[in-house]
Amino acid sequence: MPQTEARKVLKDAPVMWRRINSIGVILDCNSTYAANLGYAKSEVLGKTIFEHVPKEEWEAMNNSLRTWFETGTVTDRKITFKRQDGSTFPGLLQATSLYDENKNLLGSNTVIFDLTQMTDENIVEYEKFFKDANDKLDEIKEKEYNRLDEESKSEYDGLKEMFEILSTVNLKKL
Repeated sequence: MPQTEARKVLKDAPVMWRRINSIGVILDCNSTYAANLGYAKSEVLGKTIFEHVPKEEWEAMNNSLRTWFETGTVTDRKITFKRQDGSTFPGLLQATSLYDENKNLLGSNTVIFDLTQMTDENIVEYEKFFKDANDKLDEIKEKEYNRLDEESKSEYDGLKEMFEILSTVNLKKL
């Protein structure tokens, strides 16, 4: 199914990825997101994004949501995340909106970099992943986009926008 082809790009990504609805409930995530937070994926789905940040970060997360609602994107937002065991780590959040065929907001794709894992080796891996993902999305655009239903086109467009943003992030500066 073409929709899953676009989504597969992030399923096994080396970076943390989640999809939320317009009120901050996690609809989907990859294994990297769940594992880095110390959960099974099934324990993450249906939870709010606030369950993965310490209470003192709720205001920062709220501000991030507000920016997302107002602009459709969030870039380079530093947020502290909380693992299931109570430990925390600094993260850098990037988010882009997903819309339905009538341009109503459905939710967002969010990529989070664990700033404690920004080694030269990981940066090379992330940059290769972003290039490969962009290539895969270009291939989908060329071969399948015109056959996609509106929901799948929206999903594709959101992912493409996400990878365009990620391609401009200077990971070495993080």
